[in-house]
Amino acid sequence: MARKIFYVVVNGTQWGVRCEGGLVSSHLTQAAAIQAARGHALGWWKAGQPSQVLVQGADAKWRTEWTYGDDPLRHPG
Repeated sequence: MARKIFYVVVNGTQWGVRCEGGLVSSHLTQAAAIQAARGHALGWWKAGQPSQVLVQGADAKWRTEWTYGDDPLRHPG
């Protein structure tokens, strides 16, 4: 089963939560967007679908992630 991925991204002067279907929500702060994205991802995981949150910094570089459920891409070491 494919993972549902939620992206926290800069959206003009605000922060957005996006997924494959487009913008999910907009927030005034990155912290609020991260909290919302993690809530969405946990909901999908509790419903039985693996999910992930990827966070983009203000410099547009990816900086952190959370994975819920199986993560077949992780390697020991």
